[in-house]
Amino acid sequence: MARNLTTIGFDADDTLWHNEKFFKLTQDRFAALLADHVEGHDLETRLLAAERRNIGHYGFGVKGFVLSMIETAIEVTDGRVPASVISDLLAAGREMLDHPIELLPHAREAVEAVAGDHRVVLITKGDLLHQERKLAQSGLGELFDAVEIVSDKRPETYARIFGALPGGVAAAMMVGNSMKSDVVPAVAAGGHGVFVPHDLGWALEKADAPVSEKFHEIDTLADLPALVERLA
Repeated sequence: MARNLTTIGFDADDTLWHNEKFFKLTQDRFAALLADHVEGHDLETRLLAAERRNIGHYGFGVKGFVLSMIETAIEVTDGRVPASVISDLLAAGREMLDHPIELLPHAREAVEAVAGDHRVVLITKGDLLHQERKLAQSGLGELFDAVEIVSDKRPETYARIFGALPGGVAAAMMVGNSMKSDVVPAVAAGGHGVFVPHDLGWALEKADAPVSEKFHEIDTLADLPALVERLA
């Protein structure tokens, strides 16, 4: 095992499998249901504001998203939102929770390629039951040495997880599509952060790239094995 890079952490949603596109589809459905009450752009702004203020209460994931949609629907209709709309939003949430997992290109190959010489850890945030279900359906579970489902991703999160493993944070790498959650805090903790861009991104996950020699960006997960080999 390469001593200067012993552990590789992977994000899950929109790094290994599709996630945000289902939120976008449901948000389009939400806009259609509320079209008679507010224009699409204004509704998007109101929903994003609700999500921002509710993260501390509901956390990340489908359930918090659905509650934020319901709250927004009540607000924009001055409390007159039909019960049928609330029912449709709840049904949309259940569909999101039940949607089959679709792996992103090169996901399995990338994890398999680095797992042979490194400890690999899945580090994801969101609803515990839903994340466990997605991992089980993905078929990737057996590739990981450990799985961490956390409420949020901060520097102390990575310091705790990577710090407890041989080599510590300095010999760890976090790979993900979120600059705010996967890259910036991992680099701040002292590890490597690898940004893998995704076509769709949640506005609340945007951040500036860190200025550090431990920040890396690749086009797709297909480029990860070469980056790991170069650093090792």
